[in-house]
Amino acid sequence: MTQSKSHDDSIEVAVETEAEIGHRLDRFLAGRLGRMSRSRIKALIEQGMVGDADGPVDDPAAKVRAGQIFRVTLPPPEEAQPDAQNIPLTVVYEDADLIVLDKPAGMVVHPAPGNPDSTLVNALLAHCGDSLSGIGGVRRPGIVHRIDKDTSGLLVVAKNDRAHAGLTAQFADHSIDRAYLAVVWGVPLPPAGAIEGNIGRSNRDRKKMAVVASGGKTALTRYRVLERCGDTASLIECRLQTGRTHQIRVHLTAKGHPLVGDSVYGRSRGASRQSNDIVKRTLGAFPRQALHARELGFEHPNTGKRLIFYSDLPGDMAELLRVMGVNEPKGN
Repeated sequence: MTQSKSHDDSIEVAVETEAEIGHRLDRFLAGRLGRMSRSRIKALIEQGMVGDADGPVDDPAAKVRAGQIFRVTLPPPEEAQPDAQNIPLTVVYEDADLIVLDKPAGMVVHPAPGNPDSTLVNALLAHCGDSLSGIGGVRRPGIVHRIDKDTSGLLVVAKNDRAHAGLTAQFADHSIDRAYLAVVWGVPLPPAGAIEGNIGRSNRDRKKMAVVASGGKTALTRYRVLERCGDTASLIECRLQTGRTHQIRVHLTAKGHPLVGDSVYGRSRGASRQSNDIVKRTLGAFPRQALHARELGFEHPNTGKRLIFYSDLPGDMAELLRVMGVNEPKGN
């Protein structure tokens, strides 16, 4: 049985017997790595921490083939419990079951390597105490979904396990309403439509996501152009039918219209900071992806009442639209 641990905290596991061929990857690795649960292995696969000779393998259901050798990279150990920190929160709605927040750009949702504290979870622990749902685990109590560090806007957090289960089910069946405002380079054509394409880990950089030809997870983003700034940029609304990691950023980049300010997926395609045109210069200097979670609607997991919330653009994006000569749309 080939299984060796290397100096960089990774384990190599080879497919060696006919009986192993065709098994799901997570089941195969769980059988070979008895000290790790299948759910833990599945999480590592989805995080891009498992790969073979062709690069990252991010589908836990992928069938293993004869002769494949997988490398499982183990992240460094983390503290078991985040600390409560008295960090101000913008609470849009709160009751005994859930809390809806307007997250500022720059705040990470939960602790992770490189961001051990000052996260939304740290703030929630101080705000809610022990009432947060435990389903998400000690590192992510109450967290049902996430938005990126540099994306602003609305998200909902569960305060008990019943609410967590009810909200998670709605995310799974795509009955949650989620709309984002985004400023993108150029003007998408047609002016309204859908972008489809499975999203998985990039073969070139496992820290990035990409539209992949095979594997990955089904993803669908609906968009419409709200206003345009000539041919330079436009304000669009995106509605998520699925919720994959970096979905809007990846889909719009694949369509040829990356988000203004997105240093990971397309900033290099934008205008220079040194442009003589004040609009292009302002767009080129925008310091984060111009993306805001504007609308969030769901069925209350306890009362069954449909709730919908809107968030105005934060100051930096509102100023960006002002320079572009574009009006901010208002919520209903």
